[in-house]
Amino acid sequence: MNFHVLTLFPEMIRNGMNTSITGRAIAAGYLSIEAVNIRDFAYNKHQKVDDYPYGGGAGMLMQAEPVYLAYESVVQRIGKRPRVVYLTPQGRVFNQEMAREMAKEENLVFLCGHYEGIDERVLEEIVTDYVSIGDYVLTGGELPSMVMMDSISRMVPGVLSNKESGETESFAGNLLEYPQYSRPEIWHGKAVPQVLMSGHHANIEKWRREQSVIRTAKSRPDLLKKADLTNKEWNYVRQLKKQWKEETQQAAAYADMTCEPEKEEEL
Repeated sequence: MNFHVLTLFPEMIRNGMNTSITGRAIAAGYLSIEAVNIRDFAYNKHQKVDDYPYGGGAGMLMQAEPVYLAYESVVQRIGKRPRVVYLTPQGRVFNQEMAREMAKEENLVFLCGHYEGIDERVLEEIVTDYVSIGDYVLTGGELPSMVMMDSISRMVPGVLSNKESGETESFAGNLLEYPQYSRPEIWHGKAVPQVLMSGHHANIEKWRREQSVIRTAKSRPDLLKKADLTNKEWNYVRQLKKQWKEETQQAAAYADMTCEPEKEEEL
């Protein structure tokens, strides 16, 4: 997998990606990351890449030509027009399914905007995917691009060792990951669940599946719509929701009781 990042801050990309799992994968040849400095393609005295937007408005806009030339430099090196991801709050929200699908690409370009964005004409010319990592605004596309590259990299064969897994983690099968424990057996008075100490693999897998369902139902119920649950598990989820609702109502009633002002004694 070859990542090409069009950016105004190439060192940010290099420093962020050349560590930990992605750093080892780059050294081993499973990944390559090229940070292309858009300013190198601004052929003016001060390598200026932005200008005021037509129609007025606050802020500056990245110009089309430097971005286009930076992209064309990648095309010339690899001999083809690759998929281009533009990081923007207006895009589809990134998820694990998208990571798995993008990991099949040989080359992937990330376009990182800054200021008030990028001239729409170059976006229309080169962008194939508009992607967001969440409903909030950042100062640029570098951090979102690194988030995506990290996630996509985990799906690339060879990147993770046998001790690591890209599939049996959070969001695999649209269920959150089950809780995990390591030594010591008791920490701060909290013991490791006995089922994990039993050595009974079938019971352990059953417990883990159950915990994943519980966690997802509690923290990310939206994911359950796509999860492959059995009828028994769906019934279990309904029971949990009913139980949680009753507990919430009881807690609210107790809070109302304790918050009532004390009546003054009559003289």
